[in-house]
Amino acid sequence: MDLREQLCEFGLSLYNRGLTHGSTGNLSARLPDGNLLVTPTGSSLGRLTPEGLSVIKPNGELISGPKPTKEVPLHQALYATRGDKAGAVVHLHSCYATALSLLPTQNEEDWLPHLTPYGIMQLGQVRLLPYFIPGSPEIGSAIQGLAGKHSAIMLANHGPVVSAKTIEAAVYASEELEATSKLAYLTRALEPNALTPEQVNQLVTQYNVEWK
Repeated sequence: MDLREQLCEFGLSLYNRGLTHGSTGNLSARLPDGNLLVTPTGSSLGRLTPEGLSVIKPNGELISGPKPTKEVPLHQALYATRGDKAGAVVHLHSCYATALSLLPTQNEEDWLPHLTPYGIMQLGQVRLLPYFIPGSPEIGSAIQGLAGKHSAIMLANHGPVVSAKTIEAAVYASEELEATSKLAYLTRALEPNALTPEQVNQLVTQYNVEWK
């Protein structure tokens, strides 16, 4: 399937399942020539068309299509710092991840609780960043400051940002972030039995997970 069609198909799937709503959320993927395919500003992920996507240079200059999402800086920052590990970026406003970001946390560098093996395997350590105004270049600067050490980032009071080698992998990882966030939110007051440090280390080693 053509990359443009893939982006639209995954956008519709995410929208239909309520992982982002209205005109929120944005997707991007790196084209073979190094330029970026990006969803347009103000667009609904449920109504994307292959011919209606934006193409920009890595520096943000528009090549073709409508004006791109205002969140271009956060996409650029992940491509610039993650290198070949970032072939696509998914930014959503998913409910449980955002709700969890509103609550106090003890570890901003490893924000998502270690509840299931899949959160560890697909996301590594999720980094919580403070609130910034949506579309602010400060978001890009903050992500640049992480030096590519996290594939999954949570923007407090805003939503998750996940990068992966393909748009498919980035979408699946974003879904896992929301699923684990839901478990964490629902069990937060119940003292759930999280994975032990030994169990986490075993997963990190066996599945070659990026881990600090």
